[in-house]
Amino acid sequence: MPEESIRLLLASRDLDGAATAALEAYGPGILGYLCAVLPEDDARDAFSFFAEDLWRGLDGFRGESTVKTWAYRLASHAAAKVRRDGYRRRRVPLPPSAASRIADRIASQSGTAPGGRRDRLARLRESLSPEERCLLVLRVDREMEWEEIALVLGAEGEEVSSAALRKRYERLKDKLAQLARLQGLLE
Repeated sequence: MPEESIRLLLASRDLDGAATAALEAYGPGILGYLCAVLPEDDARDAFSFFAEDLWRGLDGFRGESTVKTWAYRLASHAAAKVRRDGYRRRRVPLPPSAASRIADRIASQSGTAPGGRRDRLARLRESLSPEERCLLVLRVDREMEWEEIALVLGAEGEEVSSAALRKRYERLKDKLAQLARLQGLLE
């Protein structure tokens, strides 16, 4: 079990080994989480911030949660940092080039055309606030328990109630169902 081996490495003060083990064990899932809550390029930047924060922060890890939960909390903070970045809020997309037109044509022929079911589901997810997407990904995609999600989403020194999260999640499910019906994804 990765959690046990990481804790043993931490106990023996092998911080490089613990960081490596944590990144190998939880990195793929965290990158997937970041890709679900941010555009892909931003997710990769956030993953870099997360990896640096994990590497630097393991020495101060107090063990009040699992390493996995702590790592997701770091990733959540990295995503927020990327969202706050002024460059990302002001950037303007490049005009379409010949390469992007060809890529669009290939995508349309492969069944991933804009306007298809996959595209509508992606737009549905994008219509959610970052906090809603984060809650959805942690609970559904990462199958985290409510207590773990509360630790991940809690700001510095602020506790989030598991009961409040469950209520937000129920409202979010209702909102998603309503939006999916409006977009013809549900009958």
